Amino acid sequence: MDPATLWLQLSTAAACVDAQQQLQMPNPALCELLGLGTRRLEGMTLASLVPDRPELVEALRRVLAEQRVVQLRDFALSTVTGEAVAVDLTLSPLAAGGALLEVHVLAPSSSGATAQLSESLRGFAHEVKNPLAGLRGAAQLITRRVADDGVKELAGLVIAEADRLTQLANRLLQGSAGPAFALVNIHEVLERVAVLLASQGQATVLRDFDPSLPGLPGDADRLLQVFLNLGRNALEAGAGRITLRSRAEHSARINDRVVKLALRVDVIDNGGGVAPELADSLFLPMVSGRASGSGLGLALCREIAAEHGGALNYRSRSGETVFTLLLPYGELHG
Repeated sequence: MDPATLWLQLSTAAACVDAQQQLQMPNPALCELLGLGTRRLEGMTLASLVPDRPELVEALRRVLAEQRVVQLRDFALSTVTGEAVAVDLTLSPLAAGGALLEVHVLAPSSSGATAQLSESLRGFAHEVKNPLAGLRGAAQLITRRVADDGVKELAGLVIAEADRLTQLANRLLQGSAGPAFALVNIHEVLERVAVLLASQGQATVLRDFDPSLPGLPGDADRLLQVFLNLGRNALEAGAGRITLRSRAEHSARINDRVVKLALRVDVIDNGGGVAPELADSLFLPMVSGRASGSGLGLALCREIAAEHGGALNYRSRSGETVFTLLLPYGELHG
């Protein structure tokens, strides 16, 4: 998935801030939170965004001067309607200059009104459906005109992925960008991931599944996105072997709580691993171990894990990197 798409899907409200205090690339989540369009926010200064709170400008000055992360807790932001929203703000220095502003909402809006997707996100969802329809049609023609079963199988993968993305676009257009929970067979998800990764021909994909695992509540499409991102990261790190492993874990610790039973999925690879200097910031937006990386894929993966009440962590050493997703077994909801 390209960086622009990942930035659009990131549910954390965020923007880049340049050395002149101007907002750059405000994402749809920030536009939605403030009730302002991209054009209004692009180029707006921090001082004009919060005219009565000079500490935000001072925080940016410290970030740029000291090249360290600065957080402002329980900060009141005003929306276009004048409504105050309690948030935590994080400013992180960017290697290319400027800072990344992240806005984490602490409490729901007092009005209780249902938030609407931003105009830019709706526009993206609408426009992407046309090329997806073209891809699907071309893949269907291939399945009809070739006799090779292997080629037909690959064309079927293209059709399935186009359908998945079209469904995501429809959900965005209908104002339902959150997860759609149903009972998920995790091995069906992992099998599809294995086939998609193997189709790229760069690594051997091994399956180590516990067939006794029951289904669990989740959004299959979003979980598929997590494992695809992790697998493709492994390929880009030079992995020659990727293992997808599923297990049940009793009395599992997920963040700050212990659950009786959890699903554990490990994505294991023998690639180059994670650089030690990224150990504490790997899941932050805009942090990447590759010069061409967007730094958004892992942030989105962790967000999807949190949507499911789960956690995503990793450990890395020479020749082995393991990303572990823990998901609690529980009641179907959403």
